[in-house]
Amino acid sequence: MGRIICCGLGPGDPDLMSVRADRTVRGASHVAYFRKKGRPGQARRIVDGMLAAGVTEYPMEYPVTTEIAFDSPEYVQLLAGFYDEWAERLARLSRAVDVVVLCEGDPYFYGSFMHLHTRLQGRVEIEVIAGIPGMVGCWNGVGRPIALGDDVTTVLMGTLPEAELERRMRDSDALVVMKTGRNLAKVRRALSSAGRLADAWLVERGTMPGERVVRLAEIDAADCPYFAIVLVHGKGRHLDAAE
Repeated sequence: MGRIICCGLGPGDPDLMSVRADRTVRGASHVAYFRKKGRPGQARRIVDGMLAAGVTEYPMEYPVTTEIAFDSPEYVQLLAGFYDEWAERLARLSRAVDVVVLCEGDPYFYGSFMHLHTRLQGRVEIEVIAGIPGMVGCWNGVGRPIALGDDVTTVLMGTLPEAELERRMRDSDALVVMKTGRNLAKVRRALSSAGRLADAWLVERGTMPGERVVRLAEIDAADCPYFAIVLVHGKGRHLDAAE
């Protein structure tokens, strides 16, 4: 019996992979990874040049990404079928060999593999290798601590309704906003309404080639990169008292 090993690759720079992840990737003979149709896939890009000769690759191509609304019944049905199919394929493969599934960031932090993890529980042996989450690489790119003292840090999805984004932005000290992309204009409006826009940073392709770190207020509203995170750093609530 083999195993399914989900390998967290970290924020994008191969140098920021763990020693364990590096060793696992280089020793793999069967490797699976998610990607958009017609694209090499971000996880596959990270390990480019690291895979052994003769490795068997299994690109798991999403049937849909942004073509239809993510909360529509059709979208949900297509994605569910996709994950069902690949859970079956990986389960069959792992009866004979170890299969390494590549995952950007940390698998347990919004990782796509978790949809397979749920379906594979109790059926096969699963190992998960931790990785540095992408947001950590991004706030290191800004070069400032994301939180100090008693700061409360909130991680938000740009897909949330604008009113909810604004409320949560007001109620927290440090902010991480993921899934920006086409939601960036909404995120900007919510930050502005919450009085946080002046302190917000946009980090695009954090730790990767072409990294860009800019004040969100200074870029064009139509500039909505896919691999981007919005950050608002905390200011160290109660820090003076602690010192």
